[in-house]
Amino acid sequence: MDFAYSAQTQTLRGRVRDFLDNYIVPRIAQWQQEAGDGKRVSFMADLKALAREEGLWNLFLPSLAENEPGTRLSNLEYAPLAEIMGRVSWASEVFNCNAPDTGNMELLHMFATEAQRERWLCPLMNGETRSAFAMTEPDVASSDASNIQTLIRRDGDQYIINGRKWFITNASHPDCDFLIVMGKTDPEGDAKRQQSMIIVPFDTPGVELVRNIPVMHHLAPEGHSELLFRDVRVPASNLLGSEGDGFMMAQARLGPGRVHHCMRAIGMAELALELMVDRAQERKTFGRYLHQHGSISDWIARSRMEIEQARLLVLKTAWMIDEVGAREARREIAMIKAVVPTMLGNVVDRAMQVFGAMGLTPDTPLADLWIASRALRIADGPDEVHLRSIARMEIDGSHGRRGSSSDYLTPPDSLRR
Repeated sequence: MDFAYSAQTQTLRGRVRDFLDNYIVPRIAQWQQEAGDGKRVSFMADLKALAREEGLWNLFLPSLAENEPGTRLSNLEYAPLAEIMGRVSWASEVFNCNAPDTGNMELLHMFATEAQRERWLCPLMNGETRSAFAMTEPDVASSDASNIQTLIRRDGDQYIINGRKWFITNASHPDCDFLIVMGKTDPEGDAKRQQSMIIVPFDTPGVELVRNIPVMHHLAPEGHSELLFRDVRVPASNLLGSEGDGFMMAQARLGPGRVHHCMRAIGMAELALELMVDRAQERKTFGRYLHQHGSISDWIARSRMEIEQARLLVLKTAWMIDEVGAREARREIAMIKAVVPTMLGNVVDRAMQVFGAMGLTPDTPLADLWIASRALRIADGPDEVHLRSIARMEIDGSHGRRGSSSDYLTPPDSLRR
């Protein structure tokens, strides 16, 4: 296994970091003001055009074709770039590498017809529009996709959609043009063949944006939104793949996306550690700098160790997806999703403690980073689902081991026979 950054990745890391420092960080206050008002951010189109002009565009898609805009990178090559983008919550949009559009582009790239690619994929890849992925529902435990209740019923040359979705990222973004909706076309069929996915233009009659749900009193302008679908009719040609392919496509979508999420989270953790270190060197209590107190120096050391451990696991996972595919890397994908958000929460919590009351305020990014860490323990499946999957794979794998672990047990002589 070789996780060393290639020469191309090293060059791109420097260019992405320079772009972030020169063009994105100076705009943070303006973005917060404009996006917080629910408006289209006035400078976003200009920054996107500049990023594309500098070749920092669609960096996340290994299967990028020659005629498609962007720079083709493997998952391992892209991972450290996602880490840099994670330092500012909206930075990935500038490079057209933002969730959930990345996952939707991957879906359309793999499964869309030529007509669907032209109508929906091309505008996404050009950064002209945004999209949402509507899977989670309020009335069921959506971590088990077989529970989904939204119905997608065929009616001649159309499908009719009825259901309720929530925590749909991007649905409140002013540029969100369409949704990929997951629902059931065959509620009585095999558990993993009941679901299908269909493309729904946002302005279709019957699609209602109910609310943008605050998360811990934090309101994300792009939205964690609740949607209602009442007799929504779309052409049958909007079906993505075939009926019953929804579960399979959802699994295909999640592998690389979890690497992206986790690397951005590592970028957040790096920022929190940097802030903690700086604060610990400038603030005094009881006549000593904070870093001279043993507990805080321990926090700094533990944070560094935990970040490095998490990064290595995510890079291994990215490497495995590139080498053997997401299916073979499913244990590692589950592990990073359980490990990284908890690590981020621990590092941010320590940084907040070092900052004291200031760490709770909007004067630092720490409160937002803490909210992100807590939300990530639920987004893309709660920790418990991933832990259950990991344990199941360990138990299944134990049946194929040579010998027995009991051979390593040495009882006292008095119990030998």
